[in-house]
Amino acid sequence: RLYCYSARGHPTVERETMEETRFLVTKLGEDWIFLVLLGISMALVSWTMDYTSAKSLQAYKWIHWELKDNVLLQYLAWVSYPMALIMFASLFCHLVAPQAIGSGIPELKTILRGVVLKEYLTFRAFVAKVIGLTAGLGSGMPVGKEGPFVHIASICAAVLSRLMTFFSGVDQSPYCYTDILTVGCAVGVGCCFGTPLGGVLFSIEVTSTYFAVRNYWRGYFAATFSAFIFRVLSVFNKDAVTITALFRTKFRMDFPFDLQELPAFAIIGISCGFLGAFFVWLNRQVVLFMRKPNAMTRFLTRHRLIFPAVVTLVIATLTFPPGFGQFMAGELMPRECINSLFDNFTWTKIWGSPPPPGLGRSSAWLHPDVSVFVILILFFVMKFWMSAVSTTMPIPSGAFMPVFILGAAFGRLVGEIMAALFPHGILFDGILYRIIPGGYAVIGAAALTGAVTHTVSTAVICFELTGQISHILPMMVAVILANMVAQGLQPSLYDSIIQVKKLPYLPELGFGHIRCYNIFVEDIMVRKVKFISSQSTYSELINLLESTSLKTIPLMLHFCFVFVFLRCSLIKEWEEIEMDKPMAIDQIRIDPSPFQLVERTSLHKTHTLFSLLGLSHAYVTSIGKLVGVVALKELQKAIEGSTRSGVRLRPPLASFRDISRKSSKPQTTATPSSPGK
Repeated sequence: RLYCYSARGHPTVERETMEETRFLVTKLGEDWIFLVLLGISMALVSWTMDYTSAKSLQAYKWIHWELKDNVLLQYLAWVSYPMALIMFASLFCHLVAPQAIGSGIPELKTILRGVVLKEYLTFRAFVAKVIGLTAGLGSGMPVGKEGPFVHIASICAAVLSRLMTFFSGVDQSPYCYTDILTVGCAVGVGCCFGTPLGGVLFSIEVTSTYFAVRNYWRGYFAATFSAFIFRVLSVFNKDAVTITALFRTKFRMDFPFDLQELPAFAIIGISCGFLGAFFVWLNRQVVLFMRKPNAMTRFLTRHRLIFPAVVTLVIATLTFPPGFGQFMAGELMPRECINSLFDNFTWTKIWGSPPPPGLGRSSAWLHPDVSVFVILILFFVMKFWMSAVSTTMPIPSGAFMPVFILGAAFGRLVGEIMAALFPHGILFDGILYRIIPGGYAVIGAAALTGAVTHTVSTAVICFELTGQISHILPMMVAVILANMVAQGLQPSLYDSIIQVKKLPYLPELGFGHIRCYNIFVEDIMVRKVKFISSQSTYSELINLLESTSLKTIPLMLHFCFVFVFLRCSLIKEWEEIEMDKPMAIDQIRIDPSPFQLVERTSLHKTHTLFSLLGLSHAYVTSIGKLVGVVALKELQKAIEGSTRSGVRLRPPLASFRDISRKSSKPQTTATPSSPGK
């Protein structure tokens, strides 16, 4: 027992300590309850969406198969089925919650930086996102699940945090809002593919500039629990025999690759860097074209269903299996594409011969009259622009899975080329080891998704998706090379969407601003304006007019000004009467300690504080006196170098020259000069 002494000196049992212990236990229990509920709910939502979309795709292929005797009806069914689902998703999101359109990760990045975006974390957005995404996935169009599901998990975390107030018994949630959304992002990625480790790392790379270490165990626990429930539900539904990777591979473990293959892996990484940058550029150009104020865009704005209907019609027509789709494996759905691209067969060796047993859906890549290389090239080129355009449709859609498939196709193409160049394999220590094109596909998938998203954790996601780490070294090399190339050419896909939508997001600070520039808060702040108050005297007002270079003002304007001054005196009397009245300020929320900066705070430190604390604005003071305000907008313009009059770039030791100038001049009150170059 813990004892304390009262004023009389008698020992008493410290009830406050026991209450604090009970309070801590309650808080700890609330934390675990919140994480468990979040994991279970997102696992159920993810499995339900996958189950519903899979049944929809089965019905889609069944209709196509049943109408094989009539090509015209088969084409109509192949086109009309996805058009109906895409138009339903677009209309449903437009009517219920337009905020559900798109990926959702750019908006979450903005929210995690301290900006409040209305209606993005509401239950209406959750319903619209879930139903719209399910319809989009069930249509077979090249749209992804990962980005929208991160948004869905964040909404679920925000809603659950409000419900947890019933457990705590207070009006405010016991959790930090940023921590809640961070855990939600980790659960969204981890539960989407059953990859908790890569999900947490990917969520940190994509959404967080500064990550609190206290959230690691929360993110890993919730993501692992959610992924476990998600895979258990698949086993119960007999979709899998046991809890295993989503795209299980069986590559050779004893000698997966040779050193002579490393140049090919490096070529995959560098090429994926250029391709990822081009994908981001193409996606942004499509969005900018749709936002141009011309007759066509105005027409599409009034008729919102025409654009997704036309895009779906074109894509479905080009992928029609009896038509052009037979030359690009058009009959395969997204998950079938990944499973076939990751298989252990070498297609260049079995092309033109009877298909071996166990080939399965990979037979769609083998055409009797067209080479495997032509089919892979056509698939990559056509799916490239299809994916870039499909992600711009007004439906919940992500780009991770389409880009993942594109990277796998490109890696498979390089692997098949290597298998053709070395038909007997690579000789090492007197033993021939054959090329594994499926391993190249895994490396290409990780490299291209890493280039588009500017992340390295895609390699970890690939390890968890395939269940093997045999290609860990070349995959990391390829992903790092792809990131190096892509970051020098284009921003990430999510940052590109932020720029196009003009979201109030604080961009990253490059090394050039830290090393070359010496920018301070006083260079970018909005200075405090001196307003004419009712307490100003007539002489002060006249001096103010003369100081503004209006000495040639007409006499009539002076009389008008005297009239205004007299009116201001009446206003002053009314203000004094109102100020004497008692006022109840108990219900008024006032920030007693707003965040403050000094004039000589550097741009780098200001950027760090805004990013770390999620600030939207900060007051600039000089010896306790308010001299200006720095908002997120000014800081963003300073980093991008697009202020109205330019950012004043100071050379080193400029502050010493400023001090010498001030000391040489007489001390007079002067208005601060406007920032210049």
